[in-house]
Amino acid sequence: MYKSNTPVTYAQAGVNIDEGNRLVDLIKPLAKSTRRKGADAALGGFGGLFDLKKLGYKDPILVSTTDGVGTKLMLAISLDKHDTIGIDLVAMCVNDLIVQGAEPILFLDYFATGKLRAEKGRDIIKGIAEGCKQAGAALVGGETAEMPGMYQAQDYDLAGFAVGVVERKKVLPKTGIKDGDLIIGLPSSGVHSNGFSLVRRIVKLANHEWSDDAPFAKGTTLGEAFLEPTTIYVKTLKPLIDKNLIKAMAHITGGGITENLPRVLPKTLSAEIDLSAWKLPPLFQWLRIIGNVTNEEMLRTFNCGIGMAIVADKTSAAKIVKACKGAKVIGRMVKKAKKPVVYKNEGKF
Repeated sequence: MYKSNTPVTYAQAGVNIDEGNRLVDLIKPLAKSTRRKGADAALGGFGGLFDLKKLGYKDPILVSTTDGVGTKLMLAISLDKHDTIGIDLVAMCVNDLIVQGAEPILFLDYFATGKLRAEKGRDIIKGIAEGCKQAGAALVGGETAEMPGMYQAQDYDLAGFAVGVVERKKVLPKTGIKDGDLIIGLPSSGVHSNGFSLVRRIVKLANHEWSDDAPFAKGTTLGEAFLEPTTIYVKTLKPLIDKNLIKAMAHITGGGITENLPRVLPKTLSAEIDLSAWKLPPLFQWLRIIGNVTNEEMLRTFNCGIGMAIVADKTSAAKIVKACKGAKVIGRMVKKAKKPVVYKNEGKF
């Protein structure tokens, strides 16, 4: 039986506990900066505490979500830029909360890597803390795992977990969506965090590097343009929910409008989307042209410039458009058609 002549340590196996402890010390101020009513956002315990009673809800429903950022991580790793990818992580979770009417209250992250570098980890958590502040959620904890052999040294993965709360009577979607209700689109900040496997393939086929100038955005590289963080819509939408202006909302993520909007609509109706109602942003135009991507594929892969879709009656829709920067009426609810989402004016898209 083999026996090592010298003691074998965890560090020799590739796991540095001291570096992990150093990371915790570096990120404690970041977590503290996300304090909110109900949570002091202190790190170091075995679980994050939240005092729900302090929120003042009368008949609360808890809503929970989890998500990641997909292969957008590969772009962050390639560019060695890690301070915004955490915003994407938070956005993918909290935007799924707000579409159900829920106010995000707490967030936790899971960060796994092949070799832990505290400063790099701090940059990642810095983005997460910024996303939490944009959403009004407390970063109450998380987990860091150093797993040599599972990941290459520079590689890492992220997952996020968010909890929100909503009064029972304000849960979305509501009943009462009817023929003639309008669909409002809120602009995205870019690709957000979906469709990057197709993005990477198109960039590769075009023989481009991420450091190349973006043909569609003067003064910006391709990498910078595609790494633009996902918009967090929480603080824009919460006042509209409180005023009962919204019947339903869909976060336009993987699957695009085609797959996501039907998730919040009654089976008895279809959504008619007017593709001439907004201009396809230059970034998406470039992807479509360079990749020779069909409209159908674009609309079921990317958000195509619409990061959030809202259903409201005509009176409320006018108020929503006025309250939300860049909002546009992009369609309406119609009697049930052959498909849940029907597109018109494709020639103008």
